Amino acid sequence: MKADTIFALSSGRPPAAVSIIRVSGPAAHRAGRDLAGSLPNARQAAVRTLRDGQRDVLDEALVLRFDGPSSSTGEDIVEFQCHGGRAVVDAVLSALSALDGMRLAQPGEFTRRAFENGRIDLTEAEGLADLIEAETESQRKAALAMSEGGLKRLVGEWQQMLVALSARAEAAIDYADEDDVGVDPGLAEDCRKLANELGVWLSRPRAEPLKDGIRVVVAGPPNAGKSSLINAIAGSERAIVTDIPGTTRDHIEVPLALEGVPILLTDTAGLRDGAEMVERIGVERARALIKEADIVIWLGDPADAPQHSNLIQTYPRSDELGRRPAFEGSLAISTVTGAGIKDLLERTTAIARSILPTEGEVALNRRQASHLAAARSALTSAGSTSVIELVAEDLRFARAAFDQLTGSAGTENVLDALFGRFCLGK
Repeated sequence: MKADTIFALSSGRPPAAVSIIRVSGPAAHRAGRDLAGSLPNARQAAVRTLRDGQRDVLDEALVLRFDGPSSSTGEDIVEFQCHGGRAVVDAVLSALSALDGMRLAQPGEFTRRAFENGRIDLTEAEGLADLIEAETESQRKAALAMSEGGLKRLVGEWQQMLVALSARAEAAIDYADEDDVGVDPGLAEDCRKLANELGVWLSRPRAEPLKDGIRVVVAGPPNAGKSSLINAIAGSERAIVTDIPGTTRDHIEVPLALEGVPILLTDTAGLRDGAEMVERIGVERARALIKEADIVIWLGDPADAPQHSNLIQTYPRSDELGRRPAFEGSLAISTVTGAGIKDLLERTTAIARSILPTEGEVALNRRQASHLAAARSALTSAGSTSVIELVAEDLRFARAAFDQLTGSAGTENVLDALFGRFCLGK
């Protein structure tokens, strides 16, 4: 249990209709009584008059009490639901700070205490951080699945299976010299089965595209209408549009949400040979962005289109169709008339959805996937050796990887980086 007690504003910045001030730690109930006079029963709300050390009235507030370890942080908690004016909030915070053993919470400290007291594991904490930062419906649903323990439950099942495998390996070592107990012939096969199950999860879509956005690169030759298309999709003048070839020298990124799907739309320099030095740098960057893109919208001759698994071939400036031949099999679009733009966005969104995790399903982030891959590697090794001591050691490595995944053996820098993403009251 922590020696100090922390407090912070846990709702949005005032002014607001209601502001919630949370106190957590061994002195939380004492602090609550100092301000409110008395506390209601656990998990019941009651109206109390809050007073400071000079017994001056601060506010009429709704007070709630939670007893550890059955609270969100695993500690005693008191919450004051006050009127949300700045002066009221400042007065209550000032009164709390004047009490012995009280201090303002650090960013993410409430959630960190929940983690350290076993109320949540590291995967749930990561999901909660993502939920707070979610800007699209897809991000919200994926973060909610993680914060509610979707991955934690899966890992718990895998850990139980792994402990059973380890017990069989250790038993085989202990009794290997006795005639009636031999090495379990099915142990290697069961190790391979669990490794294969982890492999299936590692092959699923990851969380990063959901958080960072599907990278949609608009590319083509100079004056193909790339910047005009960017502006039409974004609904604002985000890119400079002129008739001068080479106007766009560097890429422009526009984050968007298309039907709840996060998109990072990127305008690039026109691809052509013989450009001067500065433009040539932009062309090389454009080629690199195309290689890294999840989706490429190509505005140009199909014969010149880059090789890409998710290429959308368009015929830009279709309102000028009479002046030049159409590209066969291309989607005709015009930023002047709006023709084809809706179809282009629908096609882009459909491809993006196929890349992203299914809405509401658990998706691994890079850290989680790396530890799951380490566990899978150890299990694969355990399933391919006939030396029982090596099998047991591989299984110990797999258990350690799961411990790092859940945070029970996490490193301090990982924890600092994660909980630093939270606000003061979280």
